[in-house]
Amino acid sequence: MCGIVGYIGPREASTIVLAGLRRLEYRGYDSAGLALIQDGELVLRRSVGKIENLASLLAQQPVEGHVGIGHTRWATHGGITEANAHPHTDCRGEIVVIHNGIVENYRELKEQLLVDGHLFRSQTDTEVIVHLIEKYRHRTGDLAVAVRLTLAELKGSSAVVVLSTLDAQQIVAARVGNAGGVVVGYGQGEMFVASDLPAILEHTQRVSFLDSKELAVISESGARFLTLAGEPLQKEVQTIPWDPVAVAKEGYKHFMLKEIEEQARSVTDVIRGRLDLEAAKVHLEGLGSFSAEQLRTIKRIYAVACGTAWHAALCSKFLIERLAGIPVEVDYASEFRYRDPLLNPEEDVLLVISQSGETVDTLAAMEEARDKGLRSISIVNVIGSQAARLADAVLYLNAGLEIGVASTKAFTSMLVATYLLGVYLGQERGLLERPQREDLLQDLIELPGLVDRILANGHDYEALAQRYFKRRDFLYLGRGLNYPIALEGALKLKEISYIHAEGYPAGEMKHGPIALIDENMPVVAIAVRDHVRDKMLSNIEQVRTRGGIVIAVATEGDQEIADQADHTIFVPAAAPLLAPVLTVIPLQLLAYHIAVRLGCDVDQPRNLAKSVTVE
Repeated sequence: MCGIVGYIGPREASTIVLAGLRRLEYRGYDSAGLALIQDGELVLRRSVGKIENLASLLAQQPVEGHVGIGHTRWATHGGITEANAHPHTDCRGEIVVIHNGIVENYRELKEQLLVDGHLFRSQTDTEVIVHLIEKYRHRTGDLAVAVRLTLAELKGSSAVVVLSTLDAQQIVAARVGNAGGVVVGYGQGEMFVASDLPAILEHTQRVSFLDSKELAVISESGARFLTLAGEPLQKEVQTIPWDPVAVAKEGYKHFMLKEIEEQARSVTDVIRGRLDLEAAKVHLEGLGSFSAEQLRTIKRIYAVACGTAWHAALCSKFLIERLAGIPVEVDYASEFRYRDPLLNPEEDVLLVISQSGETVDTLAAMEEARDKGLRSISIVNVIGSQAARLADAVLYLNAGLEIGVASTKAFTSMLVATYLLGVYLGQERGLLERPQREDLLQDLIELPGLVDRILANGHDYEALAQRYFKRRDFLYLGRGLNYPIALEGALKLKEISYIHAEGYPAGEMKHGPIALIDENMPVVAIAVRDHVRDKMLSNIEQVRTRGGIVIAVATEGDQEIADQADHTIFVPAAAPLLAPVLTVIPLQLLAYHIAVRLGCDVDQPRNLAKSVTVE
């Protein structure tokens, strides 16, 4: 959940590390700090709060040096204090560590280190790491060996980056388990390390990724790689085709708004290169590891995900069952990993959906399924992420960098990707004849234009937000494929405005939620023209009868819905299987404008971070 940056080379390290931390602030923003070697000594600067606080401190107390590491923290162990901020040093002030993850056995390790005479300055689990490295570095005389021996003692997942005055010409980075990524970047006479690509893309697009139980020793001239057992490794150097300019807000007030507005493009990018209109077929290169026979013998799919991605997984159930005739069970990854699911490796497949590809519960679910012999397919946005590397097949979203913590464009890209997967499975299993495929692909081709129309329709979300931003409870209702969209709409409002909201299948309204409805309760009803539209109209009438306020999302031209609702947001008519891509966008914009009206930090809502890499 935390952000990590490191640099070694001829330039001023503090400038590069601070800039990298700014690009990773979405990973955590409780505190931040950096450490440099200046005139042979470790110098630390740490501050509570956002990166700007650290920048102000550096302006007042500058540091100089050509090797340094930095960290932005989302607190797990210990309160939000300067003492708990990373980096953490050993007793002698010779070694410094930054860390992403949780040390599950830190209490017993700390007790033994205290007996051995080590002094602790923080409440964090991370500090045991630097003291263990101190112990092993003075015992072995080798920093990399010390890091390997230390990680062998830790329980849980961790990614660490280590700097020492005793080994001043190198940075050691290592990863064990699924506690976030470690990427090594190659420059000209300089090297970089980070937890996420945005931190270093300004400087290089040539990178290598550490997998679990791997270590890198990084110097100005390059990097050598080892397993945690000490065996040499050859790592692939990849060129990442992302332009760092795309990370900039480009005039938008918030990244979230920019990313909402980018959805016509991001939807196009999911589709691009994957349609053969002449043959009326979908081509998914990333699924090439599955033979036609294996695809035909799939009897069940387990879809696992967390948060917003779980709502996409729930949509995948509707889409894949309809298009490919394969039953889909949807699990929260955090539940799947602990419930000992009954899996059949001959007939079942795991479908993993994740924006970051680094969510710890999702990765643990993948490990659980793999241990039981299941093959897996990942739908993921971040190239080279752990979920992509662990999977047997990968379908990349190609949505580009998503900086806002509350996912928007990645979610709609997930919906399109699961649609593509459903059509692909249907065609490969012989369930979809050419005329059906032609219609399905045509609906898909038209989708980006429909998204553009929604974004350009001029609905006054600001006026709607002004009217209802003081309400403390919202109810979201939907049926069929739009039930997961009701869940997603409620989650968006909760995430960024801190208003309590619940999403419900509309048919369940009478089984409890109807008791909440009164003149103070806005009810957002997704009531587009589909096979359950008349049922939704009935739900709207029941809300109005009880004095509730109805905000309807309806198909253009549906005056009957508009007459029943207090406010109507129209979306273009679309194929029912793709309608959720359209109906979710007004809910994203409504949540955004309510949060802005409340003065909330839209891009970095409290207590949340972009990628959940700890339990």
